[in-house]
Amino acid sequence: MSDTQGSHRRGGPVPGPYEDQPAAGAPGEPEPAVPAPRGGRRARGRTAADAPAAYAPPAPPAPPAPRGTGRRRGGADPAPAPGTEDAPTLPGTAPAGPGRRRGPAAETAPPAAGSGRRRGAPAEAAPTATATATATVPAPAGPGRRRAPGGRRAAPRTGPTPGTAPTAAPGGTWRRIIPQALVVAFLAGGTTAFVAADKSVRLTVDGVPRTLHTFAGGVDELLAAEGLGVGPHDLVAPAPGAPIEDGEEIVVRYGRPLRLTVDGQQRQVWTTARTVDGALRQFGVRAEGAYLSAPRTAPVPRAGLVLSVRTERSVTFMADGHERTIRTNAATVAEALGQAGITLQGQDSTSVPPGSFPRDGQTVTVLRITGTREVREERIPYATERVKDDGLFAGTEVVERAGRPGARRVTYSLRTVNGVRQQPRRVAEETVREPVTQLVKVGTKPLPSSVSGADGLNWAALAQCESGGRPSATDPSGTYGGLYQFDVRTWQGLGGSGRPQDASGSEQTYRAKKLYVQRGASPWPHCGRRLTRG
Repeated sequence: MSDTQGSHRRGGPVPGPYEDQPAAGAPGEPEPAVPAPRGGRRARGRTAADAPAAYAPPAPPAPPAPRGTGRRRGGADPAPAPGTEDAPTLPGTAPAGPGRRRGPAAETAPPAAGSGRRRGAPAEAAPTATATATATVPAPAGPGRRRAPGGRRAAPRTGPTPGTAPTAAPGGTWRRIIPQALVVAFLAGGTTAFVAADKSVRLTVDGVPRTLHTFAGGVDELLAAEGLGVGPHDLVAPAPGAPIEDGEEIVVRYGRPLRLTVDGQQRQVWTTARTVDGALRQFGVRAEGAYLSAPRTAPVPRAGLVLSVRTERSVTFMADGHERTIRTNAATVAEALGQAGITLQGQDSTSVPPGSFPRDGQTVTVLRITGTREVREERIPYATERVKDDGLFAGTEVVERAGRPGARRVTYSLRTVNGVRQQPRRVAEETVREPVTQLVKVGTKPLPSSVSGADGLNWAALAQCESGGRPSATDPSGTYGGLYQFDVRTWQGLGGSGRPQDASGSEQTYRAKKLYVQRGASPWPHCGRRLTRG
């Protein structure tokens, strides 16, 4: 290590360790022993006699440096003090510092002027050389070095060349400068990278802006750093994967659920607008003249909103022979009628239900209705029940119980619509008498094939003469009936039941043959002779 390293006064001579001591050779004071430091260690009380040293010819000592200043770097050595050129000194041995070989002791300069001397005053005369004197070896007064005993600084180390003043070593200076320069360059580069990574951005969340500094490289990284979670219904611009530049503006708008009903049509949508007006504009809903269930300036909370909108529509009314068109946002036809100044009275109505929603461009006709009610009594027909009877010949039907019709009162509405009488409309009915069901017996007994003594007669000619060949024929008085015009008493006497005109034609012919066997042709005085004609 050079004599300049570890010293606060670079490039100049360092004052001796005894700068406060009077000059050697003063009258009445013995010359003190000078301790010689080794390797930068603290002097341990050794004297020059303890260290091996060889005598060297005397050399002019180095002039003392002014107190408290030191020599400037690269400056010339100060001139020697007057009267000290011929002062002899004894050679000393330079201490072996760390990493330096031992060499001959360099000649040392006398101690510098002590504190309290004027700057620039001539130094005291060098001590007279004696056989027991030792050379002083200056030691660097570096930071952290303790003073020698007696409060004096340790002697600085001198270079290996005797008789020369110590100078700064160029290599040591560069060894100090290069690491410091590298550290400065590293810090400067890190600071530049730190400053380059820092960005100033403007973040607007739901219309609330703020400016912040961030090291995030992308939008999604910034949102995560700010604790802003976004979902599929939220709007982020630029997109979450986009990079961030310095001075950029990022906008975040949260989605809000909206149950929107427009003119009766309901749907569930999502909006990023913060007000009702913004949501209507986002979905293209015409709000001019419309009815809104919430004000246009009302906020849309993030929890959602139920909004009903009725747009303005054009509706035409036809009433009392006049046509009237209005623009309305009414919810029902009846409400729109009131806005048009049309009143419904009594039984008046409209061509569409009054509670229906009026559509744009719709035409509604007002019906002026007048009318009365009428009560009528009507007949209720009876039903007929037919029952089989094996005691009757086949084809014979006998009414066991006659039917009787019922009766009811019916109320009708008689209306006149816009002056035109309408079809009566049944509005109510009441049963006055229940009908009685008619019971009829139907014969199932097989008919006899013939009647002895009457089979060869012309019964068809007799039937044609009596009834025109009709089994259900009845005379105008109602006494006689059937093909052969039986009265009821005669008919039942022949084994028939009920009335003869209700029996079949074959049964009537059978009963007529039996009557002929009993009484001949006398029951038919006018037509009986036809039985024997061909």
